[in-house]
Amino acid sequence: MSHLLILLAAIGLDRIVGDPPWLWQRVPHPVVIFGKGIDLFEKRLNTGAFTPEGRRLNGVFTILALLALTILVGMLLSMIFHHLGFLGLILEIIVVAVFLAQKSLGDHVQAVGDGLLRNGLEGGRQAVAMIVGRDPKTLDEAGVSRAAIESLSENFADGVVAPVFWYLIAGLPGILAYKMLNTADSMIGHKNERFLQFGWASARLDDLANWPAARLSAGFIAVAALLRLGAGAGRRSLSAALRDSGLHRSPNSGWPEAAMAGALDLQLAGPRVYGGIRVSEPMMHAAGRADAGPQDILSGIRVFYTACSVMASSVALAWLMVRIF
Repeated sequence: MSHLLILLAAIGLDRIVGDPPWLWQRVPHPVVIFGKGIDLFEKRLNTGAFTPEGRRLNGVFTILALLALTILVGMLLSMIFHHLGFLGLILEIIVVAVFLAQKSLGDHVQAVGDGLLRNGLEGGRQAVAMIVGRDPKTLDEAGVSRAAIESLSENFADGVVAPVFWYLIAGLPGILAYKMLNTADSMIGHKNERFLQFGWASARLDDLANWPAARLSAGFIAVAALLRLGAGAGRRSLSAALRDSGLHRSPNSGWPEAAMAGALDLQLAGPRVYGGIRVSEPMMHAAGRADAGPQDILSGIRVFYTACSVMASSVALAWLMVRIF
């Protein structure tokens, strides 16, 4: 079975099944295991016993060791699945699907829209607190809605497109290594006193690993906007991504967020509060609407799922081209 067909099947499985709570309540998700490994290194190598330079070197050693380990595990799984024949194909599809986040991401963002519609601002704040790091008490309805849409856009890139990209490039070793790196960045890649040195290498490598997917995700969103919302939305989406992606503090997150801002004709990003600290950034697509609400969240989810379908169609087209040529 083609590498591309395995990926297509995994994308379809994740779209339908997602991350069933009944399963991950009984067995640890691989990302949880990754997190325990990162925590094990961090507690021993990121202490006051080391100089700042020593902590930075320890961080480099940590992420390289963890990446090497996950690559070896991926190679071992590939060999085992290859020798299991059809059963191995099914198992590989399941493993790849576990590391994708289409349905789980859509469900979490849908919960924010549902919370606003059913329980007002407080319901939206409670739901959005599950998916963003900013202080929900500082958010009004428009702020909650923008936060949900920004999270949807950013995580489309690193939770869906990037794992697909790295599986295409390097199979199971690639997708496992990417998820380890992305988990490390989310845990230790923060620019605070504790992690500034130790997490430096993880943050830089994560930026590098997400570079292609961020730009691909903006293209998928622009095409999805064209298909779902019309030619004008498609043009706005692409234009906003090309014009405003650099306004974001991240070298990658601005691409899908600006593309979604243009697609929905909304202002996104801008000033926000994390842990009591105000972060001031320019608005992306500043010409768009300032007010956002639950209906915009629902529109964003529709664009997101259409973008996932555009991505899957691209994989299918690649498989067809390989078959023909």
